Amino acid sequence: MSTIQLKNVSRQWGSRYAVHDVSFSAAAGSFVVLLGPSGCGKSTTLRLIAGLDVPLTGRILIGGVDVTTLPPARRRIGMVFQSYALFPHLNVAQNILFGVKVRKEPAAQHAPRLARVAELLGLEGLLDRKPGQLSGGQQQRVALGRAIIAEQPVCLMDEPLSNLDAQLRQEMRREIRALQRKLGVTMIYVTHDQTEAMSMADQVILMREGSIEQDAAPEVLYARPATAFAARFIGTPPMNVLRLAAGPGGAVIEGTDGEAVRAAPDAAAAAVVYPGDAAGASLGLRPEHIQLSTGRFTIDPAAEAAIAATIQTCEYFGSDTILGCLAGDQPVAVRAAGRHSLEPGTPVVLKWSRTDQHFFDAAGVAKAAIV
Repeated sequence: MSTIQLKNVSRQWGSRYAVHDVSFSAAAGSFVVLLGPSGCGKSTTLRLIAGLDVPLTGRILIGGVDVTTLPPARRRIGMVFQSYALFPHLNVAQNILFGVKVRKEPAAQHAPRLARVAELLGLEGLLDRKPGQLSGGQQQRVALGRAIIAEQPVCLMDEPLSNLDAQLRQEMRREIRALQRKLGVTMIYVTHDQTEAMSMADQVILMREGSIEQDAAPEVLYARPATAFAARFIGTPPMNVLRLAAGPGGAVIEGTDGEAVRAAPDAAAAAVVYPGDAAGASLGLRPEHIQLSTGRFTIDPAAEAAIAATIQTCEYFGSDTILGCLAGDQPVAVRAAGRHSLEPGTPVVLKWSRTDQHFFDAAGVAKAAIV
């Protein structure tokens, strides 16, 4: 197993940075996901680790060895691309063994290694088939086999499931994660799909415009987003981020006549408080943390907050319903268990615990409290 370290790595295309001053460390044997929207620099970062691109500045270390200027063949990595890149004229066994043969590894090792990989991936009965005779999931397993048979301590994956349908993606997520744990390799996995990141990763590196927005475990990204961007990117549906305005008793949700929004008492006791008006600041609330009622709530003002809203939309998904509400002129999504059917325009009350609140300043940076 090998650690992977990037130290102040940058890559520029013309006048634009594709990756700018990126630093992170992936522990040996961990599953690390590079997550972010299209164009954020995640695939470029993977290519820099692989040696397919060379950074303009910074260093890349694999297993403590500086590989910044080494060619891909000397970095001891396996790689799975977004396109399966299988040779159509070769059968499954020949595709899996292709890299081993190119590297002229001992022929005596080919058969036992192929048998081991085929068993791991459930390909034993498919070794004589051509890629055109395989399903998408089977082709992806062949591409995985080609990377695994190299027996390298690092495996890089660039959006490997993007060409599969939803059910196959779910199955392959489980298989890839189980395989990584069984082999103990250090895996760097690129995706734009936050569901993949949250369900598979030990560590998620969320990227935005070539830089790291937040580097944390999935549960930390969800529970303590460092920025409004991170808060909105993680979660389905995403976190509600509501504009705040200055009120007589402190910040209030803009466009409403609710009470001042304050941090929960236990958080406030240890928090740095950011005084002044609330111009540009915002409040974050997860849809699943909001309760909805068409009547009235009894609330504890010290521990809870509530605002009036109206129903705009109802989307039923079986186990739950996503209700689109309007508080003042701001949309608020609420996730409620079971089936709910409310007509547009229905007045409702929204309630939440103050411990579930997130505050962001005018720059979108998370703060303990805003008053």
